[in-house]
Amino acid sequence: MNTATTTITLNEGFLSRRNWLDWLFAVLVTVGGLYAFQRYSAYMDVYEKGILIGAVPSVIWLGWFWRPLRVLMLVVAALALMAIGLYQQDGAGTLARAETVFGLKYFLSSQSAILWMSMLFFMSTAFYWIGMFSRGEGNTMSMIGSRIAWVAVAMALIGTLVRWYESYLIGPDVGHIPVSNLYEVFVMFCWMTAAFYLYYEEQYETRSLGAFVMLVVSAAVGFLLWYTVVREAHEIQPLVPALKSWWMKLHVPANFIGYGTFALAAMVAFAYLIKMQASETRWYKLAPLWLLGVVLCFEPIVFRQNATEGGSSYWMVYFGISALIVAAILFGRKRIAERLPSFEVLDDVMYKSIAVGFAFFTIATVLGALWAAEAWGGYWSWDPKETWALIVWLNYASWLHMRLMKGLRGAVSAWWALVGLAVTTFAFLGVNMFLSGLHSYGTL
Repeated sequence: MNTATTTITLNEGFLSRRNWLDWLFAVLVTVGGLYAFQRYSAYMDVYEKGILIGAVPSVIWLGWFWRPLRVLMLVVAALALMAIGLYQQDGAGTLARAETVFGLKYFLSSQSAILWMSMLFFMSTAFYWIGMFSRGEGNTMSMIGSRIAWVAVAMALIGTLVRWYESYLIGPDVGHIPVSNLYEVFVMFCWMTAAFYLYYEEQYETRSLGAFVMLVVSAAVGFLLWYTVVREAHEIQPLVPALKSWWMKLHVPANFIGYGTFALAAMVAFAYLIKMQASETRWYKLAPLWLLGVVLCFEPIVFRQNATEGGSSYWMVYFGISALIVAAILFGRKRIAERLPSFEVLDDVMYKSIAVGFAFFTIATVLGALWAAEAWGGYWSWDPKETWALIVWLNYASWLHMRLMKGLRGAVSAWWALVGLAVTTFAFLGVNMFLSGLHSYGTL
């Protein structure tokens, strides 16, 4: 008689899969959180204390969920603390030390770190594209682009944290989390978009999409540099009364997770359309390329109108570089299509990016309504910013509905995601430029 042996394999629990590095990371984050609470709780209200306490398990979970974040967060924390130590050296503690201390002046002051971020994102974009056109697999160049993108994200986070500290050096009443103006949120947009892309890069084991996603990051950096030089937006300013709220600390980051992932999805959609039309020779069928040209060249056309002579020259150079990028993609589309992942992977990344962005944008919209009720006495006032936020929300809600209920795929889905980027860009930037309302404190 034969007897059958049944083996039952039980799945390991989430905690049982943690190794000693995971637990060490959890201990370090907990100790850091307790230190921050003990050192700075006197400067916090009850809501801010709640945010800090909630941030500790959230950071631990993120580090466990995606382990490369552990290294990123520890390096950023160490270098940000080093910068603070340089400011406090010899008991000086003044913002003027950013111009006299070597480490601050060239590396770790907020402005230096953000300038490094800007240069590194440009370099990352260049290496990704070199990898796209290199002979063989081009893995080395693309890998360098990926590593540089990680360093750029780290410098952006260091600059953000140090800027937060610098605002308190100006005065306790000036100090605030740096998410209050276009300069600060553009920095946030850059590193959030890049970080989400790097996650998908690892999950899908493909680096070819970095060439496309880093284009939109580099475009944002281009605006940031103009905004820094011409408008001197890097100067830390006191908060306007409407922004002196703990709601800002939740509403703005949630919003920019949405903006960043929507932009990522749009660039993946662009790659999808390039792959579809790789063999197309009729110029009017190459609409995605012309669309990219319009998007890339939109900024110089608009900002040149109100720029100074130097600023005008900047945007004309920007225009020229954008035109060269479009031409390169046009002539190299067959080679690019060969390097891109399958349509199924592109479609899945597009869907997941929009799904994540929609979830956080929904949360941000609800938080914004609660903030409006506290600041202005009403949850909704049909302010231009609120109206366009609703348009963005309805656009992506419709996209997700059509995909999940009607099986929307292919070119229509990709085109819709690209149109969504145009709508989102106007809601993010265009409203501040062309319309006025209760959110006018964000104007250019």
